[in-house]
Amino acid sequence: MTETVTPPRTDIAARAVDASKVYGTGEAEVRALDHISVDFETARMTAIMGPSGSGKSTLLHCLAGLDRLTSGEIYLGDEEISRLSEKQLTLIRRDKLGFVFQSYNLIPTLSALENITLPMALASNKPDPEWLDTVVTTVRLKDRLGHRPSELSGGQQQRVAVARALLSKPEIIFADEPTGNLDSRAGAEILSFMRKAVDDLGQTTVIVTHDPIAASYANRVVFLADGKTVDELLEPTADRVLDTMKRLGG
Repeated sequence: MTETVTPPRTDIAARAVDASKVYGTGEAEVRALDHISVDFETARMTAIMGPSGSGKSTLLHCLAGLDRLTSGEIYLGDEEISRLSEKQLTLIRRDKLGFVFQSYNLIPTLSALENITLPMALASNKPDPEWLDTVVTTVRLKDRLGHRPSELSGGQQQRVAVARALLSKPEIIFADEPTGNLDSRAGAEILSFMRKAVDDLGQTTVIVTHDPIAASYANRVVFLADGKTVDELLEPTADRVLDTMKRLGG
């Protein structure tokens, strides 16, 4: 009997299907993702929240092809990426994804501008000058473009990472605590800019955050606990997010 496969919906930018990620074996086994299925819509900002150890960052990394599932499937658009080679995944990440790492992942020998434009340079593409100017102005880096990461504060390095992810207008941006190292004003500016990219450009964005205020910028919040989806909010407010987190023990 032939198994019927349901094709992914075209309005879904990324999805996990029965996804599990297990670290270790035996008594040391940790199940970071436990048969989780969740969709992320195009042209929307979705926040992933949950208590410490709930699987938030693991899910984000698996969606972006930075980590591999133990079982299950990951789709980006209509392409199933779970079983692609590392070379194929590298090309997808280069051409289609933007990622903001919690630890910045900047090249220490390059200037801020060179770090921002590096992914496009690797793909032999040149950034649109007007968009580049918009991005660096919004993240307040115009006077720091010639500085190397060691000459920048943690907040400035994070803004370089956000600018790098936004510059190529990727199909989807994944951001792990994108405002975790920023003060409230700088964080609000970054989130407003990411929100504007969603509203004006149809940019799809998925962020992991522990901050109810950051989550309130999203169209939808997905809550994880023990590697499973346990709740979600549409058009969230910071107060509703905080209430849900308290109930989940986050």
